[in-house]
Amino acid sequence: MRDAIDLIRTPLLTDRAPYAYAAVASDVRKLVFTAGACPLDEHGETVAAGDVAAQAEQVMANLRVALAAAGADLTDVVKTTVYVATTDREDLTTAWEVISGHFGAHDVPSTLLGVTVLGYRDQLVEVEAVAALRTT
Repeated sequence: MRDAIDLIRTPLLTDRAPYAYAAVASDVRKLVFTAGACPLDEHGETVAAGDVAAQAEQVMANLRVALAAAGADLTDVVKTTVYVATTDREDLTTAWEVISGHFGAHDVPSTLLGVTVLGYRDQLVEVEAVAALRTT
């Protein structure tokens, strides 16, 4: 799918943003919309209460599993939304560093939000994604 996703940057917007401003998916046969990946273990328990980085790692592991179940991978993702339950910008940065590290050079358009609360007790991080699968 890598050739079918064009990450768009423009000199008309700052180059300081650590992600592409838009993505174009060509020759798409399916779109995959994930639910928010949460920092839950195999028993449905929230991991690493109070630890943004550790929760972000679990979230990304769970996101990879959900994408794989739909026939996709992180390189097929065209957009993410990252939620962090915090009022501290440093927590946002911590979550972003972990999550963007998983995407590497595939720096898809993303929205990073600080929110007041997430769905599970002690949950600090959640990521939802949209992926595109190429026609064959």
